[in-house]
Amino acid sequence: MSVVNEPIPFLDLSGEYNELEAEWFAAIKETGKTGRYILGPNVQAFEEELAEHVGSAYAVSCANGTDALMLSLRALGIGPGDEVITTPYTFYATAEVISLVGATPVFADILPDCFTIDPASVKEKITNKTKAIMPVHIFGHPARMDELNAIASKHGLAVVEDAAQSYGADLNGKRVGSLGTTGGFSFYPTKVLGCYGDGGIITTSDAAIVESLKKLRNHGASAPFMHDEVGYNSRLDEVQAALLRIKLRKLDDDVAKRRAVAARYTELFAGSAVTAPSLPENGGHAFNLYTVRMPDRDRVRGVLNDNGIPSSHCYPLGLHLQEVYQDLGYKVGDLPVCDKASTEALSLPVYPAMKMEHAERIAKTIIDAIG
Repeated sequence: MSVVNEPIPFLDLSGEYNELEAEWFAAIKETGKTGRYILGPNVQAFEEELAEHVGSAYAVSCANGTDALMLSLRALGIGPGDEVITTPYTFYATAEVISLVGATPVFADILPDCFTIDPASVKEKITNKTKAIMPVHIFGHPARMDELNAIASKHGLAVVEDAAQSYGADLNGKRVGSLGTTGGFSFYPTKVLGCYGDGGIITTSDAAIVESLKKLRNHGASAPFMHDEVGYNSRLDEVQAALLRIKLRKLDDDVAKRRAVAARYTELFAGSAVTAPSLPENGGHAFNLYTVRMPDRDRVRGVLNDNGIPSSHCYPLGLHLQEVYQDLGYKVGDLPVCDKASTEALSLPVYPAMKMEHAERIAKTIIDAIG
């Protein structure tokens, strides 16, 4: 089948698996020989290697990215009666964890060029109940952390980075996950750094937070069978940690390949009605997703579907307008930039092994559809 007619996957992990299979199977065998499957030597080594790579003093692994954020909030003492300011333009887990610890999510609007939380909107949302800001480095684009940290410092707030979609992104020479009080990463298979199951990690440079996180992820235990608080069963297993150690070594190369595909898309969309994703000032985009804005998005997406080209509509309705948060009283127009983004944004395939011919075919189909 020619490249012109062959199917285009939204994400193809098979090539990566074939490349890693021998080393991956060897790691499984070595893990089996140790007889240690939870919180063993691979987990410890991975935590140390990732902390060094991110540029944080510590990293504490857990079961998934959602837990990484929830454990961060618990370790910071955030709970009932508290408010956490975050973005409505994100996956539900970002706000869900705020609710799960008993706090209230307060939604600020986003920036139109990069979809990240708008610091000016954050300022307007601060009350005497605000305890933290949770920016999301959405699609791999770093949030404006300098401005957000300045706001947090002025008001005595913690900053919890939701870095689930952004491993490898950087700002002013520092990687995301090292820019706030804590950083939460997801290793869901579709992420920039993904495992073959679920996994997550929290990065921080605060030793007291680390002590709390290690107890919380293991049923609140300070020693075997000794429990200081109500915690969770949220531990990364040895097999996934072994794989992540392998993949971490090639992460920078993978991000460079994602950026190359993104650059080709952007080149092709130049001069068209498609608004390509912006690049961060003084930083690098990880391109977990390549998300454009365009007129008549739904019709164009239909044309893509008709031509066998997959895409993703992230996110069709801001969290502030969803049924789960109706009691918070938001209405259409309260966060207008988010509302508009939900009608215009479309995420296109991007992954390290993606063929440039596929990116070219996708771009041409979109431009022809817009007319």
